[in-house]
Amino acid sequence: MLNSLKSALLTLFYDALRTSGELFKIIIPISIATRFLQQWGVVDQLGMLLAPVMKLVGLPGEIGLVWATAMLTNLYGGMVVFASLAPGLDLTVAQVTVLTTLMLVAHGLPVELRIAQKAGTRFRAMVLIRVGGALLLGWLLNFAYQFTGTLQQANRALWNPPLVDPAWSGWLVAELRNMLSIFLIILSLMALLQLLNKLGISDLMSKLLEPVLALLGMGREAAPITIIGMTLGLSYGGGLIIQEAQAGALSKKDIFASIALMGLCHGLIEDTLLMMLLGGHISGIFWGRLIFSLLAIFLLGKLIKQLPPAVFERYLVRPTLANNSAEEGVRCC
Repeated sequence: MLNSLKSALLTLFYDALRTSGELFKIIIPISIATRFLQQWGVVDQLGMLLAPVMKLVGLPGEIGLVWATAMLTNLYGGMVVFASLAPGLDLTVAQVTVLTTLMLVAHGLPVELRIAQKAGTRFRAMVLIRVGGALLLGWLLNFAYQFTGTLQQANRALWNPPLVDPAWSGWLVAELRNMLSIFLIILSLMALLQLLNKLGISDLMSKLLEPVLALLGMGREAAPITIIGMTLGLSYGGGLIIQEAQAGALSKKDIFASIALMGLCHGLIEDTLLMMLLGGHISGIFWGRLIFSLLAIFLLGKLIKQLPPAVFERYLVRPTLANNSAEEGVRCC
């Protein structure tokens, strides 16, 4: 009994280490490259380029730097820039809700898009879904708030992030802490998945979600991982998707729908709370994002259903995935 438990724990540890290692192969080089881009002022230049786009969603051009920073780094980086710019812009709650929603849908793109690509989706397709989806949702929210006259009061942020150590040593320490956190979370998630499987809870969750997932073009096998990605984050859900894709446990259409949904709507707990600290309203950063994401994947599934298989293979998924053609032929997308 004791030996069996020890063997199971060792297997779990090595599986988590292997899965984390796959993520670190992506995260480490991209984090270094992003750091250089920040040092060279590329992020600032991108912020200037985004200024006209910001006006399309009802935001001042200067705020483009906030979204640019979030897209190339992460939400925390965007929060730091927001803290320095927001006091002089007299933003309303509606405007901050639009901005934070943009950040939630499209942030950490170098890392998260590479994870999505590693899982088997096309890079360009995911860029279009993430950035295009963010802008469309931002425009819809801005229109709704302006039309109804809601959330037009002055915004008051509840928290100002601490200053980030600009030195390379401080950056390195922060990155090492992030990687340790990722490993521990992956280990916990894999243990949780095994426990849910043993208790039969995964099957129950899958049965309950099967009608919803069927509408979105996903099979029940994708349910537990998709839920993890939506609630905790794409890095964690994506890491598990990579493992399942390499094992051939999911069809290409399941993987594409799951990654697309997680891309539009992930980190529903932690990320939403972070954006509330900046003043984002729950109507946009949670409900608006969730409803928009489900509807977008539903419509995308309808569109993909009409595409010839060759077009789907060429433009939406990568050929490196295990070929589950028989499974894909049965499932709708």
